Amino acid sequence: MNIQIFGTKKCPETRKAERFFKERRIKAQFIDLKEKGMSKGELTSVAQAVKGLDNLLDPQCKDQDTLALVKYLTADARTEKVLENQQILKTPIVRNGKLATVGYCPDVWTTWE
Repeated sequence: MNIQIFGTKKCPETRKAERFFKERRIKAQFIDLKEKGMSKGELTSVAQAVKGLDNLLDPQCKDQDTLALVKYLTADARTEKVLENQQILKTPIVRNGKLATVGYCPDVWTTWE
């Protein structure tokens, strides 16, 4: 398994996801969205795995203006805007190859083991 956890250090759900894999002795790579962020390829891959970019957006994010703007853009422009403003993504985003989840989903992760 090649687990990647995209999130922020302050997000409690991200910390719970990290703990989930650590308790099971599964090596997971943490990527801080505030420091590094996702590449266009990673974002596209995860969006396909979770059936659309809309499923990655956090309706409770602090930047409601950007979130509203993203909903009215074309597909290509949406991806670019999300890449520029990754704080509107729901975290954690956990990726295992072509599989991915958004939010804390231990039920799904146990099927990956």
